[in-house]
Amino acid sequence: MFKPISLYIGLRYTRARRSNHFISFIALVSMIGLTLGVAVLITVLSVMNGFDRELKNRVLGMVPQATVSSTQILTDWPELAKKVEQNEHVVGAAPFTQLQGMLTAQGQVSGIMVTGIEPEYERKVSIIQNHMVAGNLDDLKKGEFGIVLGKQMTDALGLGVGDSITLVLPEATPSPAGVVPRFKRFKIVGIFSIGAEVDSMMGYIALYDASTLLRLPDGAQGVRMKLDDIFAAPKVANEIVSDLPGNFYASDWTYTHGNLFSAIQMEKAMVSLLLFLIVLVAAFNIVSSLVMVVTDKKADIAILRTLGASPSTITKIFMVQGTVIGVIGTVAGAILGVVFASNISGLMGWLNNTLGLNLFDAYFINYLPSHLRWQDVAVIVSLSLLLSFLATIYPALRAAKIQPAEALRYE
Repeated sequence: MFKPISLYIGLRYTRARRSNHFISFIALVSMIGLTLGVAVLITVLSVMNGFDRELKNRVLGMVPQATVSSTQILTDWPELAKKVEQNEHVVGAAPFTQLQGMLTAQGQVSGIMVTGIEPEYERKVSIIQNHMVAGNLDDLKKGEFGIVLGKQMTDALGLGVGDSITLVLPEATPSPAGVVPRFKRFKIVGIFSIGAEVDSMMGYIALYDASTLLRLPDGAQGVRMKLDDIFAAPKVANEIVSDLPGNFYASDWTYTHGNLFSAIQMEKAMVSLLLFLIVLVAAFNIVSSLVMVVTDKKADIAILRTLGASPSTITKIFMVQGTVIGVIGTVAGAILGVVFASNISGLMGWLNNTLGLNLFDAYFINYLPSHLRWQDVAVIVSLSLLLSFLATIYPALRAAKIQPAEALRYE
């Protein structure tokens, strides 16, 4: 079967048995470096994508993406919710009233952000109903003073559904015994588990009960929204407020979690750049290995030239050899990276639990997420192949410039 002479000889040089062992070692190191660089880059990018996804789906699925609030209690919040939902970017709207306090039970105390909600509306803007592990959100009924807490909170306090817990508000109340904090006894009617920091810092009560605790009329402090594009939250919230009369003001997730998201994006960019240097170093190793091969094969090159091989043929021979190294290293790295990225969450979870390392205590979620994006794999593979190809140009051109007479003079 016909084969182009440059392809045939280039492949023969790649798999030749009788060669300089040091040169073969350098070529192998180049291939392994390329494999590890591509694999690590795919894995790390997948982990960063996982953190990005979990921030969007879990944390931003619980905290308000955007809110419209008033300086006065809104007794006609259903009308406001309807008006807000008329915006094309708003998927749903729900009333809320927020208060901060401390939960105390069995001699233990924990700070908490409590949100008064209407369960029927809350489903439109929050993922909490999909993550209930005990009880139901509908058990938050007007005047019954029930509360829904996160699993981390209930586990820390040693409580479950049906148990009672005391909410302490920072507002002081005069009494015959002096000024004392305000207390209210609640019954736990539900437990949710998001797998993020919100499990230990957020709780939900009925909207009417929140107004009662704050000694306000039956209503809401504002309306929270779920958007079709979370990055449009500042613009959409401000547009809505500009169309509303009265003392309304807007807020969005960029005020509360924007720094976290920006940090993840920055880390993703910087880590990707640093790891890409591994691929770049491996590509330079291909240059050095091919330069040594050219030096070692001067006599062979001279013989090929005397037999009629053109400089372009010599160039293609060594470009084929370097490209084969790049292709094998890149493909092996891509396969290894995809396999590792697909299983790193379970592997790190097993190591964390088995060795008791507490690796994820400093993060906003309690496990290592991974989200493999095939477009990232395609970009990494393409850049790696491009660098590998570019790395072959200089050694190949150098080989093409070898003069047969000078190369064979001392042979």
